[in-house]
Amino acid sequence: MTTKLHVRRLDTQSTSAPALAVQFLPEGVGLDLHAIGSREVLESDLTALFCSSRCPGDLILKTYDLARAMRDAGTPVIGGFQTPMEKECLRLLLRGSQPVVVCPARGIDNMRIPHDWRSALDDGRLLVLSTFPMTVRRPTAQIAAQRNDLVAALAKRVFIAHAAPGGKTEAFARKLAASGKPMLTLDSPASANLAGLGAEVVGAERIIEMNTPRPSRCGGAMAE
Repeated sequence: MTTKLHVRRLDTQSTSAPALAVQFLPEGVGLDLHAIGSREVLESDLTALFCSSRCPGDLILKTYDLARAMRDAGTPVIGGFQTPMEKECLRLLLRGSQPVVVCPARGIDNMRIPHDWRSALDDGRLLVLSTFPMTVRRPTAQIAAQRNDLVAALAKRVFIAHAAPGGKTEAFARKLAASGKPMLTLDSPASANLAGLGAEVVGAERIIEMNTPRPSRCGGAMAE
């Protein structure tokens, strides 16, 4: 069952998050954002999540564990959630309480929202976001690449569970490396290509730690 909800244009002057995008978005990709849900979600310290369509068995298990840990820790996540592994991660994340941003590779004006997203939308912790007009109804390689650029631009860091050698996700990782965007991956022989591009090899604890605010201290006392 699906639910159709009202789509509104997001005022990019009313939130600081889209300002991050100009540091990464290529020429021709604008910030005419269409949104379903609460724009306040964009104020979160977002970790982007990506994975190639095919993922090695050891990384499937580690990525499941990571998604559960991020859910339990309330880690805010953004992604396109298009590949099978990404969809499974979204399913797990929506069972938690953390902010989630979903960026479909299509216009959302006529999009019917899956019913199992409704609770997160009602709670104000899910935002569906797109830069594409309503005429874009299905993803192409170019549209998906532009969507991925937006996701990376709005995230503080990018986690890639797996990038198949020679594939589109690896090409995307090369662009991330060139941009200086912090890139993370998991410990596995299949992650050697990402590590070679400069991705930090981490576990769930490290990603969660990155999203845990640390109190400022001055002279040994916590700053107000």
